[in-house]
This record gives sequence, C-alpha cells and structure tokens, in this order.
Amino acid sequence: MKVKNIEIIPVNPCEGLVAFASCTINDSLYLANIAIRTDLKNNHFRLVFPTKRLNNGAQIPVFNPINAEAYEGLRKAIVSKYLNLIGKNVEKCGDVNETREKI
Repeated sequence: MKVKNIEIIPVNPCEGLVAFASCTINDSLYLANIAIRTDLKNNHFRLVFPTKRLNNGAQIPVFNPINAEAYEGLRKAIVSKYLNLIGKNVEKCGDVNETREKI
C-alpha cells in the first residue's frame, strides 16, 4: 500500500486530539478527516476514522482499514509526517493556516 500526499492540519490539543490528516492510497483513493489522537496509556498516537451519525443515533463508519496491516501502514505514514511537522514547527502547531503542509 502506497500512502502519499499526506496533509496534516494541527489543532489545539483537546482531549487527546492533536491533528487531522488526509492522504491518498495507491494514487487512486483519497481519504480525509482522519483524526490523530494521543494514547496516553500506551504513549503513542492512534488514528480515528470518520463516522456518520444516523437520525436514530447510531454511528456507521465512513471508511476504515479492514486489517491490522493496513491500519499500521496508514498510522506509520501519517504519524511520521505529523512528528516531522511538529518537530520543525513546534511554535506554530496551533495555527492551521501556517502549519498546513503537504509531501
């Protein structure tokens, strides 16, 4: 799986949420609104994929990886890009317009 065109939008940290990400998979599928959250118990980052809330209150996934290998491939690529971004621009992480970056 080729994860490319990763875009990170940092947010002011709130309840573990630190950024949103988008990317393309194999130059043929665009994924957006992937939340990057800190997992303080395990001291690492995790991805949370978007859901749609129905009128009855139920939530259904918009998209998500179907196996651990796909999840880890996405997580490693996105978190690596996020860490690279904050490492270079720590003072700007709260300003979405200044820290938006693509590879």
